[in-house]
Amino acid sequence: MLQISPRDSLGGEPKAPEDETHFWRVTRHGDLDFFTATFRKHVFPPHTHETYVIGVTLDGVHSYMHKGVKVRCEAGNICFINPEEVHDGAPDSYGYSYRMTYPSSDFLTSLMREATGRSVGTPKFRWPGVRDLDLARIFCDAHRALENDEDTLLADEKLFAFYLTAIECYGGGLPAIIAAGREPDAVARTKDYLIAHMTEATDFQTLARHVGLSAWHLIRVFRKATGLTPHAWLVDRRVHRARELLREGESPSHIAVQCGFADQAHLTRAFKARLGVTPGQYCALLN
Repeated sequence: MLQISPRDSLGGEPKAPEDETHFWRVTRHGDLDFFTATFRKHVFPPHTHETYVIGVTLDGVHSYMHKGVKVRCEAGNICFINPEEVHDGAPDSYGYSYRMTYPSSDFLTSLMREATGRSVGTPKFRWPGVRDLDLARIFCDAHRALENDEDTLLADEKLFAFYLTAIECYGGGLPAIIAAGREPDAVARTKDYLIAHMTEATDFQTLARHVGLSAWHLIRVFRKATGLTPHAWLVDRRVHRARELLREGESPSHIAVQCGFADQAHLTRAFKARLGVTPGQYCALLN
């Protein structure tokens, strides 16, 4: 049986003009592979992967044979294929688009161990496709942010939450999640680090190493102490800083980067979400 990597899964044949693919890798997550594609013509032969195949169909119907049964993964459905399980893939009707990840067994068991505080076995997903729109939305938000290399802290939060929830609901379950203690020193160090690096893109692996906790445990400890995840708390601090600068007479177009936002549109969305007005409207109110 053919075993292939995600990058090589298209084979040597040229893609049809209607087919579009984008492959990338996130090294901070143990060389985790990501793939987004639209296929109108391409047919995958029967093959296996050393990793899990986990993703969401965005449009159309992704059809594949899995253990002798045809699976039709419609838009919004989540695909789960365990390592070494034979499957193929083909467009159904006019084709399909999807977002896919290829986590290794080591990556998922490490994440489970961090969340539960104990040694655990590898997850085994019971069904090759499920419909869970809320969970699919979390996956797509994380996948899109990682593709665009934006909001890495939020993307990591959502990615970890997706995998753990998927394992809890569909992959054999989890032992009890480790209780979140108060750990005020870790919370204080997290706040100090985020403030000091407010204008930089921060990822959870770096933040967790600095604080001395696992990434997932840090999220839970921090949320228990503050009511917010580290990313949400950081965006709040950025909005607070933006409001201070606006009061000092700075224009909205000049302060976005100073406060750590990617651009003025990003600042405007976060500012209005928390204060109910745009930065420009806030300036008008000050006058």
